[in-house]
Amino acid sequence: MAHATISVGFTVPQLLRSANRIFPAHSASVVLRRSAFCYCTVNGTIKSKRKMDHLERTANNFRQEVISQAKVCGITNESETVKRLRLSIANKDFTFKAGQWVDFFIPGVSVVGGFSICSSPGLLEREGVLELAVKYAVHPPAYWIHTECTLDSEVALRVGADLHGYQEGKGNGYKMGTVKLYYSAKNTSELLFKKNILGLMNAFPGKIACRFHVTQQSSQICKELQPHTQYRISEKDLENDVSKDTLWYICGPPPMIESISKLLSNIGVPRNCVFFEKWW
Repeated sequence: MAHATISVGFTVPQLLRSANRIFPAHSASVVLRRSAFCYCTVNGTIKSKRKMDHLERTANNFRQEVISQAKVCGITNESETVKRLRLSIANKDFTFKAGQWVDFFIPGVSVVGGFSICSSPGLLEREGVLELAVKYAVHPPAYWIHTECTLDSEVALRVGADLHGYQEGKGNGYKMGTVKLYYSAKNTSELLFKKNILGLMNAFPGKIACRFHVTQQSSQICKELQPHTQYRISEKDLENDVSKDTLWYICGPPPMIESISKLLSNIGVPRNCVFFEKWW
């Protein structure tokens, strides 16, 4: 049976990764799609804890044995707060699947970063390159990327993933479903990869849909985005997509995940149909 999948979150790279998995070609937002991403976990109570670093949080997650050297071959400002890092990888044994992250090792920086891969496995196969989208933060790896990283900077990468719930989509009678993304940011300039998303919507009408949401927009919304843009995500927005075949994936900071989880509970979505990323 084909399922619909809805994702609510603040990160778009996840949609791009999943789109390339569903349609071979390859943060708040809600995405409606059929899949069980390897780093999602069933919704539960989120409790405040001592802030752990990336390696502590993911200590029990699978890692590839390969640690590969990489060189920065491109740096792009996706917004005022997010840089897209393009990394050239010479090691032919380095591989990853859509939805995985990398441990990010920086010479001279003792803290190891953990960043989701926002490019497709196909790009790595064709060009030996992968891309990361990194938001500014005082956390040492992110801070280094935004303040010290330059072209030809050398780092090291290791692929990791939580394999809980992962299912291979081949040979299991899988029928393509639909994807709907509710994507929220403070303004349209922070809606990363919006042109890519609009392109996917045009390429796969009826299969991929997106509703952009802005919470602090002060300027006029451009004509290209106006038909697809609203303000804060509301209970009314979500209830139209509730069905017994819908899976909900939430990506964003803990307060946002708690808020959206509550909205979904209010409109009758079963807890076992709600998933979120565990990055805290």
